[in-house]
Formats: sequence, structure tokens, C-alpha cells
Amino acid sequence: MRWIGIDPGLRTTGFGIIDVDGQKMTYVASGTIESGDSKKGLPERLGTLYSGVKEVLDTYHPESAAIEEVFLNVNPRSTLMLGQARGSVIAALVSAKLSVAEYSALRVKQSIVGTGRATKPQVQEMVKRLLRLSRAPGTDASDALGVAICAAHHYRLPSALKPKPSSKE
Repeated sequence: MRWIGIDPGLRTTGFGIIDVDGQKMTYVASGTIESGDSKKGLPERLGTLYSGVKEVLDTYHPESAAIEEVFLNVNPRSTLMLGQARGSVIAALVSAKLSVAEYSALRVKQSIVGTGRATKPQVQEMVKRLLRLSRAPGTDASDALGVAICAAHHYRLPSALKPKPSSKE
């Protein structure tokens, strides 16, 4: 199964794509979508994010998607703008008929590093190791790959927890 993970941001949105086959995860691609500087109007920046995500989807054809949830910021205006960026990205994913899983930053860090208080460099290093990369991607791309890895782990979890039929039945 091919997953796309998204780390949403108004200025920079990270994306990461992995293929998952059983326990094996393979790096496909990662990068960022830049919405432009703050001199552009908000609608134009949101449109840039939407079309950037659509371009990534058209290039890599993921089967499922996961996105990081918005955290509450000290600045309500920043939180609102991040929420709008996230909504633009979700709209692009849903318009491509993808199911979208949502994970908190805490859950992603716990899945990747083992602790919800992991630093960005720790997440980068673990993403590098888990995907057997020669170097760590940038922070936004690593965070997005972390979201995809987290989703892949949680996607497999329910089936792994189902009781196996006994041979006596």
C-alpha cells in the first residue's frame, strides 16, 4: 500500500510518500510545497497548497493519506491560519478520493521515536533509520514521512490484534 503523509503549514507543507508491504517500508519521495511569502493573499496561498498537493497525488498515486492534526498555538490567529492550510490540503486529498487518517504530533512522535516529547532532530534520525536513507530529509519532509509511517503502523495494528482462528475449530 502506498501512503502519503502530510505535515501541514501555511508557508511550508511537508509531504512524504512510502510504500508498505507487510513489515517492510520503502521510501518513495518527500519534499515541501511552498505557498509563497505573506505578501500574497491568503486565498492565493491556500490555492497554491491545494494545487501543490494535487500535483504530488497525480505524480505518485498514493492509496491512503494521513495528516498531522492542528495543535493549539499561543497565537489564535496563527492557529486559525494553520487550520485553513490544513483544510486546503484535506480538500485536495478528499477530492482525489483518498481516505484521510489524522494523527496528533504526540502520537506521531510516539510511533517514530517512542516518546511524545521527541525533538525534530530525533524524528529526522529515526525516519532516516526506519526508511534506510543515506541522509535525513529536511524537517518538514521528515515530519510528513513520520506521519505516513505512523499511519502505516496504525493501519496494520487492528488486523494484528485480531485473534487467530484455532486449529481445533
